[in-house]
Formats: sequence, structure tokens, C-alpha cells
Amino acid sequence: MKIKYIGKSDSSLTNGKEYEVIAVEKGLYRIVDDTDEDFLFWPDEFEVIK
Repeated sequence: MKIKYIGKSDSSLTNGKEYEVIAVEKGLYRIVDDTDEDFLFWPDEFEVIK
């Protein structure tokens, strides 16, 4: 699933940037962030693209 970050930019995520969800775990999205590491993030900070 492709998502776009709609939260405030920080060191690991960029506002408006698209990311690929590699897994959904307990309602959280696991994505590879801007540090090239995979982490879990709350879905309410993203917009589903496809």
C-alpha cells in the first residue's frame, strides 16, 4: 500500500512524501522512513494513495 505523510516533517519523515507500507501490525503501519530503517507509525498521520 502506498501512503503519503501528512504530519509535521522531522528527521525521519517528510511532509508530503510518499512511503510504501511493508506491513500492518496491530493497526500500525510499518514503513521504511528517511533514515532507511523500518519503524511502526500511527496511520492517522498518513493519507492512503493506493
